[in-house]
Amino acid sequence: MTRTFLNRACFMLLAGSVFAGFAGAQNLQESSSETRFQLDLKVPDAALASYLPKGWTPNVAAQGAAKDCNLRAVFIDRVTINGPDGKPVGKGSNRLVYLVAPVKDPTGANVQLVIGGLTEDPADAPGPFGVYLQATTHTAKRFTEYLGAQSLSSQDWVFAAATGEKLELHISFEPGVGNRGNPAETKFYSAKNPSFFQISKQEQVLDILRNVTTNPPDRVKSFSFKGSGGSFAKLFDGTEKVLSWDNIVWINRSVSLP
Repeated sequence: MTRTFLNRACFMLLAGSVFAGFAGAQNLQESSSETRFQLDLKVPDAALASYLPKGWTPNVAAQGAAKDCNLRAVFIDRVTINGPDGKPVGKGSNRLVYLVAPVKDPTGANVQLVIGGLTEDPADAPGPFGVYLQATTHTAKRFTEYLGAQSLSSQDWVFAAATGEKLELHISFEPGVGNRGNPAETKFYSAKNPSFFQISKQEQVLDILRNVTTNPPDRVKSFSFKGSGGSFAKLFDGTEKVLSWDNIVWINRSVSLP
């Protein structure tokens, strides 16, 4: 009797786990393989505060590689985008840049808040977070030259909207051997509709090229960044500072809704 009861209990637990897995899969929206370049920034606190919903506060690290960062500009090449059935979503790829702030929600949980973005694909505006603008100007170039034992990479990103918002990055650097992090799960909320969020499960290889706090070997050879215009003007008033230059060699992620 005892053995039968235990076997049935184990079966029920296993069946429940399998069912939960299928139930969770029903909320999967898409998966993607991407490359990114991320800038950790310090922008004016008052300007950033105007984007935060009531009860939300900045979550600024006091130490480590993200020290003092209150905003990130992330330039993204979405190489492949696939739905739960494995088929391409939309055009199957896209280029964009978004602005995301590390924050605490009203409960005190550490989350990410998407406050704006510029996207190449018209179908991606205003996007899931309701804050993306269509980039009427959009170029993205990534190139690596191998010179014997050395190599040199360059990236050029330009996104501009008809309303004047513009985010532009030009950089050349010596690529290194990045660190592969453990898979992570992060909630990304909308600054326009803070009740909406996506759950991003992701794994990536990160190569920090320059950082003002941890001072790794500086492998940046040339660099320029500019944010300006329209709703971005108050964030980029000339006092913004770049704190970390992060080459995300690859990132694989899945996006789900709760």
